[in-house]
Amino acid sequence: MNAPVFKNRDCGSCPIRHQAICSRCEPDELAYLDSIKYYRSYEAGQPVVWAGDPMDFVATVVVGVASLTQTMEDGRTQMIGLLLPSDFLGRPGRETVRYDVNAVTDLTLCCFRRKPFEELLRTTPHIGQRLLEKTLDELDAAREWMLVLGRKRAREKIASLLAIIARRESSLQQLSSPDGFEFLLPLTREAMADYLGLTLETVSRQMSALRRDGIIRLEGNRRVRVPDYARLTAETGDDSDGGVAA
Repeated sequence: MNAPVFKNRDCGSCPIRHQAICSRCEPDELAYLDSIKYYRSYEAGQPVVWAGDPMDFVATVVVGVASLTQTMEDGRTQMIGLLLPSDFLGRPGRETVRYDVNAVTDLTLCCFRRKPFEELLRTTPHIGQRLLEKTLDELDAAREWMLVLGRKRAREKIASLLAIIARRESSLQQLSSPDGFEFLLPLTREAMADYLGLTLETVSRQMSALRRDGIIRLEGNRRVRVPDYARLTAETGDDSDGGVAA
């Protein structure tokens, strides 16, 4: 498998160091984590784990994007979430996973065996606190996607996805604002359509409309620049309180 570009594999130079569950660790704790971690890499399109399979590790996404997918008895599937850099995969205390996890792009995970990690949670309280915060963030994201998928129009769905990715990517780089921020869109148009419940033609049409209206700038199909983040969020349909504008 070809790993994504990730050369410095010590905790101190990790690209997600300030956002991951280990963000509050002291130097001696980082040294211990560094001694027990290992990395797994996947090419785009490869499965990480299937629903119902035993999962003997937990992990943090270091580089790349993974999808969470559920399959119904008749074979229909629905992408229910994305794991972006610094997101946590796995659940301490649960031996199996309830959804399929697949690499959307080339993917690198920082992994810990589940049992040693569970012991680490008992002996290092602030890691448990950080994991709780990450879990609550995931809950907020799930509720946000319920709104995106259930109530928003096509243009609002596309704008919401772009705004979320821009916000997350700029946060990882510790920027004060996503204004003028440029990022590589991790999803193809086909994957965006699948994730948002739209057709490929609709996604392409709405991306072109956002570009034409100056909301985003595109270089090729995947590189996106956000000149004014407030203009992008205005296209999401959310009011100032986070709900859907009337």
